[in-house]
Amino acid sequence: MIELNNIDRRTAIAKFSALAAAAIPAYQTVAATEPRQSTGMGLVIYDCNIRRKWLRQRDPKFDLFEPLTFLKHCHAIGAGGMQANLGGMEADQLKRLREFASEKSLFVEAIVSPPKDESDLGRFEAEIVTAREAAVQAVRTVIMPGRRYERFQSLAEFREFEQRGRKMLELAAPIVEKHRVPLAVENHKDQRIDERIALYRHLDCEFIGACVDTGNSFALLDDPYGVIEALAPYAFTVHLKDQALAQSDDGFLLGDIPLGQGSFDLGRMVAILKKAKPRIRFSLELITRDALKVPCLTEEYWATMQQVPGSDLARTLRFVRDHPAKLQEVGSLPPETQLELEDANVLASLKFAREELAL
Repeated sequence: MIELNNIDRRTAIAKFSALAAAAIPAYQTVAATEPRQSTGMGLVIYDCNIRRKWLRQRDPKFDLFEPLTFLKHCHAIGAGGMQANLGGMEADQLKRLREFASEKSLFVEAIVSPPKDESDLGRFEAEIVTAREAAVQAVRTVIMPGRRYERFQSLAEFREFEQRGRKMLELAAPIVEKHRVPLAVENHKDQRIDERIALYRHLDCEFIGACVDTGNSFALLDDPYGVIEALAPYAFTVHLKDQALAQSDDGFLLGDIPLGQGSFDLGRMVAILKKAKPRIRFSLELITRDALKVPCLTEEYWATMQQVPGSDLARTLRFVRDHPAKLQEVGSLPPETQLELEDANVLASLKFAREELAL
């Protein structure tokens, strides 16, 4: 079981205790009682799943992920912005969100689902208009369900959903072009890097590019740094994450871990992205949960990966062997300890981004 670092745990408890009342003034209490050291790195809502659940158990009417509430949360703990579901916000809500973001020099990014078909275009355009009015830097999306090696039973099934994803982006392209809102498609353990670059080239759309996730593609046996190099020219935004790796009987384990405590060279990744896109925004994506299993030594894993060379598997397993890091066990912890761990993970990552990555 993971042992919480005592310093980080005390810091997390001190910074977050005022939020227990689940009220907006609690953010002001946090900001007022402790010096706030800020970073330009934002938070993705998924960083705070446990805290959201914990707060809603105390007040079912309170939602940490309401856009302005979450942005205030990000500001209170020293993050530089947020990536969140905006949906279709009312004009007065948008005004308050824009004003707070401007006053505190915070960035806002949206999360949106692509249009499923022509009948869904109205919903999609309404959310893109909301994102535009919120002055977002980018809108993040995904185009395929689940993890490739878990969701699909054959290459034919995968290709069918791949074509659906392409069609959704073809439908989205005229709308994001019309409103000039960058749509950032995350590498989401779905397509390998050669497949994703082929998709961008097919679309050939100025306003469709990448949400570069710095960890996901490793689960598909892509080179961790080659992925960043390939996606950097298309990058609109970044999900910055570190991953702890460990060997397992049927492949390896892949677990979100605080920045700087995992297996990847984040400085190298950040440098590649900044060189290609000097003004790009980074957001932490760290889901506090048990490590994911990547069963790359099983027959089922290869059902959609027949064309992947064995050399990619060998390179991946060597990397896992040579770059191990301590995993976090989360599911077996009591709920309040899970909350403390999530808070500590976020704060440790913000500190690393500020002090080691100059973000």
